Amino acid sequence: MMEITPINVIAISLFESAATFYLFPQVWPGGTLASFIAVFLALNLSFYAFYKLVVYPFFRSPFRHLPHPPTRGWPILGHGLVMFQRPAGESHLKFIKETENDGLIAWRSFFHVDRLLVTGPAAIADVLVHNSYDYEKPPWTRNFLRIFLGDGLLLTEGDDHKHQRKHIMPAFHFRHIKELYPVFWSKSIELCDSIKAELHDKPDSAIDIGHLSTQVTMDIIGMAGLGRDIGSLRNSDDELIKNYEEILQPTYERFAYFVLHLLLPRRVIRALPWKLNESVEITTSNLKRICTDFVAEKKSRMKMESQESKDILSIMLRSNNFSDDNLVDQLLTFLAAGHETTSSALTWATHLLATHPEIQTRLRAEIHENIPDPAALSDPSFDIPSLLESLPYLNAVCKEVLRLYPTLPVSARFAIRDTTITGQFVPKGTLLLIVPWATNRDPKLWGPDSEVFRPERWLDTSTGRAAMGGAESNYAFLTFFHGPRSCIGQVFARAELRALVAAVAGQFEMRMADPTEKIRVGGTITSKPINGMRLRLTPVVWGSAPGVGK
Repeated sequence: MMEITPINVIAISLFESAATFYLFPQVWPGGTLASFIAVFLALNLSFYAFYKLVVYPFFRSPFRHLPHPPTRGWPILGHGLVMFQRPAGESHLKFIKETENDGLIAWRSFFHVDRLLVTGPAAIADVLVHNSYDYEKPPWTRNFLRIFLGDGLLLTEGDDHKHQRKHIMPAFHFRHIKELYPVFWSKSIELCDSIKAELHDKPDSAIDIGHLSTQVTMDIIGMAGLGRDIGSLRNSDDELIKNYEEILQPTYERFAYFVLHLLLPRRVIRALPWKLNESVEITTSNLKRICTDFVAEKKSRMKMESQESKDILSIMLRSNNFSDDNLVDQLLTFLAAGHETTSSALTWATHLLATHPEIQTRLRAEIHENIPDPAALSDPSFDIPSLLESLPYLNAVCKEVLRLYPTLPVSARFAIRDTTITGQFVPKGTLLLIVPWATNRDPKLWGPDSEVFRPERWLDTSTGRAAMGGAESNYAFLTFFHGPRSCIGQVFARAELRALVAAVAGQFEMRMADPTEKIRVGGTITSKPINGMRLRLTPVVWGSAPGVGK
C-alpha cells in the first residue's frame, strides 16, 4: 500500500485538478486551472491533516493497543512538551511509574506522531543487542553532534561503525586499562593537591568541584589518550577546558540551541542573528585546530620514541586504519566523551557523599584501612588495579553514583527498516527512546527505594544478584548501554572514577556549601548541575579516625 505523504497529496491534488479542469469544466464554470489546484490542494491537505492527527494515531497505528500514559496530552501537542522538561528522563520515569506495561509504552508527540518508550529488559535487549543495527541515532541528532564531534565512533552507523569499533577496541582492552591506573592515581592525587592549595589561600571558601572535575578528567584523557600532559589543573586558563566548558555549560540558551537543531535545518539557524552562532563557530574551530595539532605532534614524537607508547592515540596510529582527518574526529569524540563522562560522575559522587555523611564516613574508613599511605600507590611496582578493584564499598559507591546519575540520561533511536521489539511490529521511521535515567530508577526493576542512594544494594548477597545491584537483569542498568553500541570506554571510565573517588574521599570531608540548596539537574546532552556544585572540603589526616578533620 502506498504511504500517504505530503508529496503524494500534492501530486494527487495536481492530477485531480487537471482531470477535473479539462474533463469536467462544468463543475466550476469560469474557474481557472490555478483555482482548481488551490481548491483540491486545500481539500486534500485538510483530509491528510485529519488522517495524520486523528485517523492514523487513534485507529490505524500499530501501537494503538499498547499501554499509553494515563495523563492526557494536549491536543495537537500530545506529550511532546516532555522533551523540554528537566531533568531529562524524569517525565519518562513518571510514565513508567503510572503505566502498567510489559516493556513498551506508546505515547504521542507533536502532531500526534507515535513514539515508543522502551522500558523492559527484554525490549531493551532487542533494541540494543539482538536487532541493534535496525536502529540508528536520529539524523537530526547526529547532524547536531557532528558540529562538535566530527565523524567519530559515536556518530557513525552500519558497516562504518563496525569497522571503526573493531580497530579502536584494542586501545580499550581491560589489560590495557590496568596499565593506565598509575596515570589515574597520580592525577587524582594532583587534584587533591590543587584543592589543598586553594584551601590554603582561602580556607573558608566554597569550591566548585565541577570545574575541578573537568580539569582533572581532561588531564587524565590527555595522558591516557594522547600520551600528553595537558596540565589543566596547573593552568586554570587552559584553552581546551575553556572551550569544552563553553560548549557543555548547562544554560537555557544552549538547550534552546539544541532543540532548534531538532526542528530546523542548520542553515536556517546559522542565518539567525544569534551571538551563540558565532560562539559555536569559534569554539568548534578552536577544538578542531587543537586536535589537529595533537595528531601532528604525536606522529612526530612517535618517530623518535625508543619504545612503543601505550596511550590510545598511539595504538590507533600504529594500526594504520585511520586517516589524519579521521584521527582528528576520533580525538574530538574521545576528548569530549572521555572527560565529560567521568567529570559528571565525580561531581555527582561528591554531592551524594556530601549529603550522606554516614556513607562518606564508611567509605573513608575502608579507603584508609586498605591504603595506609596514598604515596605508596605511586610506586611503579604497586598493583593499583587489584587494590582499587577489590574494595567492595568503593566499588558499590561508584556503581550507585553511575546508576542514579547516568551521564547520558536519554538516548533516541530511529528504526531504519521495518522490525520488531518483543514481537511488536515497529514500522520504519519510528522514533523510540532508551532512557537510562528512567530505567536506572524504575521501581519495577530496582524496588521501592529505586531513587535512594544506597550502595549496599551492590553488596547484598542474600538475593544472589549483588553484581547487578539486586536487579533481576543487567539491562536494568543502562548507564553505558549494551551491545555493539555500548560505551567503548566504560572500563576506562569505571577505573578512572574509582581512583578519583578513593583519593578525594580519602583526603577530604565533604559538605554542601549551602545545605539548604536544591541542586537542579540540567544540561543539553549530559546531566550536569545547573549552578555548579559548591562544596566545603575539610582536609582529613590520612589514616586518622574517619571524619576527623584537621
